[in-house]
Amino acid sequence: MKKYLLGVLIAGAFTMNALAVDLKTEGRDPAYVESIVKRSQKIVDKLGIEDASKAKDVTNIIANRYFKLNDIYEARDAKVKAAKETLTGDAKNQAVQAAQNEKDAALYRCHFEFPADLSLYLTPAQIEAVKDGMTYGVVKVTYDSHLDMIPTLTDEEKAQIMAWLIEAREIAIDAENSNKKHEAFGKYKGRINNYLAARGYDLTKEREAWYERIKARGGKI
Repeated sequence: MKKYLLGVLIAGAFTMNALAVDLKTEGRDPAYVESIVKRSQKIVDKLGIEDASKAKDVTNIIANRYFKLNDIYEARDAKVKAAKETLTGDAKNQAVQAAQNEKDAALYRCHFEFPADLSLYLTPAQIEAVKDGMTYGVVKVTYDSHLDMIPTLTDEEKAQIMAWLIEAREIAIDAENSNKKHEAFGKYKGRINNYLAARGYDLTKEREAWYERIKARGGKI
């Protein structure tokens, strides 16, 4: 009986992995679709996926995620626009806030679908790489910069910095554009700076010393 159940589970897993992921292009501008697919492909190209069919499925999952985010924000924008054109005063403000709340709720409902879909095709490390690709690699750049700027950081402090950057990435990955993505990271960078200052670091002096080290290495600030 156990062997039978195991066989069913394995067969089911292979069936799920065998299902092709359709690109959800209906009603979308072909030029926009092409742009999003190219953006998604660049992320997938860095994952080292040898199976072309698998790589295409992952590309489509990422592209479909971009499409869904776009749909959510377009729905929000349409409702905000209608509210501003037809309402005034408190009624307008309430309608605008309702549109924002609906957007936030929609993002929350679908946030975990994306990594779940990717998990059928990718390892946890590859999923992390996809998230980094969709957020311009800010986690690594910021983390490495802090370690280079303050060589005396403790393991505890390093872990806290990384934890906040990963949290920021979860917000940034659902942001509507590059500015909003960087804005999400900016808020957490401020939190990190406050944390380090409270731990006794003089960030102005640390940064000045860091700049001097960079110059000495022949690098650019």
